Formats: sequence, structure tokens, C-alpha cells
Amino acid sequence: MPDSTARDRALRLAAHHESVLFARHVDTTRAEALGRLGINTIGDLLEQPPFRYVDLTEVTRAVEARIGSDVTIIGTVHEVKVKKPKPRLAITEVTLVDPTGCVVGVWFNQPWVAQRYRNGERLAFAGKVELDRGLRTMKAPFVEKIAADAPAEGRILPVHHSTEGLSPAWMRRLVAAAIDDFGDVPDHLPTDLRCARGLVNRSRALRDIHFPATMADAEAARKRLAYDELLASQLYMALRRHVLTREQAGVAHVVDGPVGAAFRAALPFALTDDQRHSIHEILEDMATPRPMNRLLLGDVGTGKTVVAAAALAAVADTRSQAAMMAPTEVLAQQYAGKVGPLLDSIGVGWALLTGSTTPARKKSILDEVAGGRITVVFGTHALLDAHVRFKRLTLAIVDEQHRFGVNQRLGLRAKGVAADLLVMTATPIPRSLALTLFGDLATSYLRQRPSQTSGVITRHVKPHAAAPAHQAVRAAVREGRQAYVVCALVDESETASAKAAVREAERLRTEVFGDLRVGLLTGRMSATEKHHVMDEFRSGRIDVLVSTTVIEVGVDVPNATVMLIEDAHRFGLAQLHQLRGRVGRGEHPGEVWLISDPRTPDAKERIAALLSTTDGFELAERDLAVRGAGHLLGERQHGLPDLRIADLVTDLSLIKQAREDAFALVDADPHLSLPQHRPLLERVRRIFSQAWEWVSSG
Repeated sequence: MPDSTARDRALRLAAHHESVLFARHVDTTRAEALGRLGINTIGDLLEQPPFRYVDLTEVTRAVEARIGSDVTIIGTVHEVKVKKPKPRLAITEVTLVDPTGCVVGVWFNQPWVAQRYRNGERLAFAGKVELDRGLRTMKAPFVEKIAADAPAEGRILPVHHSTEGLSPAWMRRLVAAAIDDFGDVPDHLPTDLRCARGLVNRSRALRDIHFPATMADAEAARKRLAYDELLASQLYMALRRHVLTREQAGVAHVVDGPVGAAFRAALPFALTDDQRHSIHEILEDMATPRPMNRLLLGDVGTGKTVVAAAALAAVADTRSQAAMMAPTEVLAQQYAGKVGPLLDSIGVGWALLTGSTTPARKKSILDEVAGGRITVVFGTHALLDAHVRFKRLTLAIVDEQHRFGVNQRLGLRAKGVAADLLVMTATPIPRSLALTLFGDLATSYLRQRPSQTSGVITRHVKPHAAAPAHQAVRAAVREGRQAYVVCALVDESETASAKAAVREAERLRTEVFGDLRVGLLTGRMSATEKHHVMDEFRSGRIDVLVSTTVIEVGVDVPNATVMLIEDAHRFGLAQLHQLRGRVGRGEHPGEVWLISDPRTPDAKERIAALLSTTDGFELAERDLAVRGAGHLLGERQHGLPDLRIADLVTDLSLIKQAREDAFALVDADPHLSLPQHRPLLERVRRIFSQAWEWVSSG
């Protein structure tokens, strides 16, 4: 047994950062295989949890295995056979018997499985029990061989992810050796914090996550290691927020000046309670000399544009400048078209700068911005160009911010000196995901839709029965309104059966809406072409706009009241909700027709969810549970590591605890410089090494 002195434990911890080649039983071939699993260091090997357990402490007798339940059954192989009912179908069956009955393991088109097991062998089957022709079966169960002289029960076996050349049994052996050699380490958590949260120490957690005595021990270990992941993330956010908001002198904006008053008087509609509350929170932040760091999180159609405009008015009263960056030219042009006239009416100068701005116009804008003669600049990534220099930038607004990385959102802010930052999104984000990815941002929510919008009715039809959807388009056009038809693809694809926008536009022109004006908009078009098509649509010279998801975010044409979404089952819930938000934005109610024939349970569930609610936050929670965080966000956040153990669906309370603890630690010790906090600081610096510049430099 290794000596457990403090020095030895520190050396074992340091070894966690070494190559997995230093682990016992790992040669270059196994190191290569481990690398395919994302395991490159000894620490990776210790912290990669099993994806399931075979609980031999809870063995079910075959006769008592309930249909539909997940169970473990131990028995003896009675028969192994391969059947070929069709030329291209092989069914392997392994019959396992115990004193009470039998269960049949079934594998499709995996005939080699029959070579693995012999009559008389003792096996454990773990999986879901189904009923097939009167027999209890398990489809592709997890199988563990049990030595003839080994006790059948009393153990919990971890099942780690495996790969070619590295079986689950070998993974178990490698992890066991690594725990023996490197698992006893000092704990980076302060004892008082660990005790307050009821967490086991880290050494025990590393052992019990892999080899627990009970499932309760496994869950306690998972909780501790998940908390470690979440605390590191939240400490990084808290440190970054402290640097950005506490250690830099910002601008105390004038929030009750004449331009702001003129802005409020010029609004042609009443604000919702959510809009008023969000404007109050934003202006309250802007009025302080500390830089604002806020996220405006709005559901589709809740009116975040007017909230942002209120912040722009405060910038004008402060005699400084603001930049508003959107992810697409269509959206940037739309903001200029909607907010620009309002700014004109209250005497605020503005400009639009995108990649398609002509060289002469761009030079003029750059000169006026540098001289301070333009107060507000709307734009795309073009705003990040080194040639764009502001005289006094005090507010940076980043819209649909998840489409930009952290570098880009903070890069725009860096064009001023400690400028206020407002990031916005109309993509509803579950609370757990918002806290994890955007924990450095205070959050304002918009859930209420303005009273001047009329809402949306959502319907579902099969492709062969789409006539009512086409009739809805015709009825809308007869009444002077317009429609969208959304397709999943731009062109035909040999590997996909989804309708392509180019082909569908031609089909609708010639076969369905021959007497209507049908236009086409795709992401492959040039900026000039997109701008022309959108102008034609907004002006009413296009009746039906066939489009890809380029219209998903922000496009606002109140006269468009009907949307047909072809192959709707191919889209995620969040994306479908965003698309639905393009209609019903004016005085007339919207209609969305989901045209699809969903075959999988997941696809059917998405369609049913969209029909059941218009609450984007509820849909986002469902999407997170089914499809994971990657489908809710676009570009991944720069430098933020993936979570291996914490679960954004089930660990919301743990996320809140970690956030509360992290911000309390940084409030009490802003640089984590106290001796008891230095291990935490070193851990965070190591995990977030790629993004640490934003903490160290702000």
C-alpha cells in the first residue's frame, strides 16, 4: 500500500496530468485506443465515469423479471444458435437459464456473438426485458462472464465505454490499476465547503464512481465529481465577472436624460411588464460606474429589440457610442430598418456596416465613427475588423450571441474602455444551460408577448395530405398577406430525402401556386441577392417565400401570416420554435403547418411537443432532455470544456449550489489567493487554460 504522506499524495495528483502511457498496463497500442475515447492523461482515465453498472447485488430471477423493466439475470448458457430467416438477416440467440426459467439474449446481424459464449458458461445478462413469442428476451444485453468459482452476487460491475482493442473488461482492469496507483490524492475543496454540501472526499469519489459497494455510493461519488466540474466552471465565470465588472472603471451612463425621454414618448405601443422590468435592470446597470455584463434572454416574439433600443438612447444621452452586432446581414439590416427610423426621430445618428457595404460608404462610416459623429453602428462580424475604431464606445450589444464565440463577444467590447456589454438571444435557453455557459452574465428574461401580436396556431399534416396547408397559403394571399415555405436543404441530395428549397420553389411555381409570386431565399446566395429578395418580400412583391432556415432568427415581416415547414421532423424543437416565431408577429394571427411523416419516437415526440405548447422555455427544456445541449446552441463557447459527469437535465440544483458557492468564494477572496483556495485556483486555471486570458486580462 503506497505511503499516504502529504508529499506522496501531491505527487500522485501531479501525475494526473501526465500521459496515460505512464499508467500501469498501458502500452502504445492501448494508449492509442484510449485516445479514441478521449482519454489522454491519467486524470482522464480516473475521471471518465462508467456509462452504466451491472448491479449483481440486485439480481432478478428469470421468472420474476417484469416485461419492460431493466434487470440483471444470472444463469447458465443452455443454447447458442444463429438463425437466418431472410438472406440479409442473421439473428443470434443465446438462451440463459436459472432455476426458475430462462431469458433469451437476441442480437441482429451480429453472428460473431455466437462465437463468444459456450453451453454451460455462467453469464450475467443486463438489459430491458421484452416479450417475444411468449419468451422473455433482451435485445443486445450487456453480458458479463462469471467464473465458475466466483460468487454470483454481491458486486457492482462498472461498464466503461470501450473501443476496438480495448474491451470493457480491460477498461475495468486499467481503471482499477490507476486508482490503486494514483487515486489517493489531496482534496482541493476546503473542508468546510465539502462538509456544508455533504460531499464525500475526492479520493473516495474517484474510487466509488468506478467500483462502488452500493449504488448509493456510486451516486454520492457522481454527485461529488459533478459538483467539482460545475464549481470549476462557475469559479471561472465568477473570476471573469469580477475582473470585468469590479476591477475596471466603467462609464456611469445618463439613464434619465432627454433622449431617453424622447425615446419613450416616440414608442407607438405600450411595453409589456417584462420589457419594462428588463429595461429597468439594464439601465440600472448602465447607471453605475461598473461595466455591465448582462444577458437578455427572450422567447420568440417578446420584443427584445425595443429593450435594446432603450439602452441605445442612454448612450446618446451620455454622448458616447454603441455597437450592435448581429450574426447575419439579414438580421443586421433588419435592426437598422426597425431601430434606425426610431433613432432618426429622436435625433440619434446611426450607420449600418456589413461585409457588403461598398468601399466608399465603409470609408465614410469608419471616419464618422472614429470622429464620434455616429452614435450607433449596426453590423455583423465586420464590426470586429481592426479598422473599425470608435471615439468612445461605451456599450456593445451582441445579438443571438450563441452564434459568436467568447472571443468575438468580448472582442467587440474591447473596442471601448470597460464598455458595458449586453448580449441577447431569442433562442430560449434552459436555466441549467444558461447558468453553465453564461454564468458570468446577469440575466433578464422576456416571456410575455406584446399585446399587438396575435399569436400562432400550429397544425400537422402528412405530405400526401398537404392540400389544406396549400389552401391556407392561398387564403392568406387572397386577403393581402404572405407566406413562407421552409425546406431543410438547399439542393437535392442523394443521401437525403428531404425536400430541397431550389426544387421545391420550382415545383410550387409550376404545379401548386402557378398564379402566385414565388421567391427563393437560401444561405448560399450572396448578401446582395439575400437583401434584394427580402426587400421584395417585405414590400409585398413576393407572395410566397421558399426558404431554408436562413430565416430562422430575427426575420420580421408582420404581413407574413402562414408558414409551411416541409419535413418538419428533421428539425430540432428549438429550431422549429424559432421558425414558428416568424409568423403571427402583427395584427393577424399566424398559422404554421408542419408537413411531415415522423417515423421515430423522437421525431413524433418533437412534433407532439410543438403542437402542445408555444412556450419556448418549456420546449427548450424538452429539447435539452432529448437531444442535449449541442443542438440548442450553435458555435460552441470558446475554451469551455465539455461536462463528463454533470447532467444539465437532472443537476439543476447542483448547478445552483456550485454557482452560489463559487460567487461567494470570489466575493470573499477575489483572486482565490488565500492558502485554502489556491488548490481551487490552480484547478480552474488548468481546466480553462485556453480561455484564461479573459480572466487575467479582462
